[in-house]
Amino acid sequence: MPVVMARDLEETASSSEDEEVVSQEDHPCIMWTGGCRRIPILVFHAEAILTKDNNVRIIGERYHLSYKIVRTDSRLVRSILTAHGFHEVHPSSTDYNLMWTGSHLKPFLLRTLSEAQKVNHFPRSYELTRKDRLYKNIIRMQHTHGFKAFHILPQTFLLPAEYAEFCNSYSKDRGPWIVKPVASSRGRGVYLINNPNQISLEENTLVSRYISNPLLIDDFKFDVRLYVLVTSYDPLVIYLYEEGLARFATVRYDQGAKNIRNQFMHLTNYSVNKKSGDYVSCDDPEVEDYGNKWSMSAMLRYLKQEGRDTTALMAHVEDLIIKTIISAELAIATACKTFVPHRSSCFE
Repeated sequence: MPVVMARDLEETASSSEDEEVVSQEDHPCIMWTGGCRRIPILVFHAEAILTKDNNVRIIGERYHLSYKIVRTDSRLVRSILTAHGFHEVHPSSTDYNLMWTGSHLKPFLLRTLSEAQKVNHFPRSYELTRKDRLYKNIIRMQHTHGFKAFHILPQTFLLPAEYAEFCNSYSKDRGPWIVKPVASSRGRGVYLINNPNQISLEENTLVSRYISNPLLIDDFKFDVRLYVLVTSYDPLVIYLYEEGLARFATVRYDQGAKNIRNQFMHLTNYSVNKKSGDYVSCDDPEVEDYGNKWSMSAMLRYLKQEGRDTTALMAHVEDLIIKTIISAELAIATACKTFVPHRSSCFE
């Protein structure tokens, strides 16, 4: 995160020997990029929360770097920033380097961002995070580039607008189908149905063909939580973190219709399964394959031992990530050009 200018760092390096010098060669929190290595990137180290290293804290303290957290309780983010010498300012303050917010910024606030200020959302990123917008974006890409190239989600309908089309498909395949609110999270409002009459049409929902033969581990459904960072939409720059989580359901999977309402069997969300009496947590950071949360590495090792081609699997996952983000690229890039004065102001 380039929150300090190279010129400032060079002046620090030439200051009196009595001061603790920030060296571009050996400081663990600065990485130099760009022509002649003159653009400083601030590198955060999660372990600094535990080590409380003064050499790490000095960066934020020396340059009076600040942050504010708005409409969210991000304790981990707060701890990491504090460990790197950032000081927290009031949510209403305009004097900050980083704003971490739980909601999107209004256009007039985006226009006021200075070159040294960053915010953790792009304008119109709901094109990815809202299920109805994402569905429409992927359908548009299928029409533009061919169904096969963007066949990355099960057959889906937006209700109530496409209810007639859904009923037509249901007459040919009775499911089960899975229903989700268009703008919710953590498994809230998600349920399975085997009859269109079971769907409420009073709110906007997505109904998708349920994947009834999922990949299982020890007969349990699981999903993978991956961490993807976009730092720019023009040009498009995507990072995929090297580690992730596998999250398991708490009841063994059974395709029988009598289990269609069992959320602990069909949903893998932590927020759902932590309420199950069968949920098993693991508090030992050295153990990666125990309980209802595994590391992604442990999951991949298990699948490889079972004869799965995990290299091909991860290549497919990366392809899905890229195509998903590309489906919203134009809308978000256009919004950035319209509302964000500095290309490096947003990340998400």
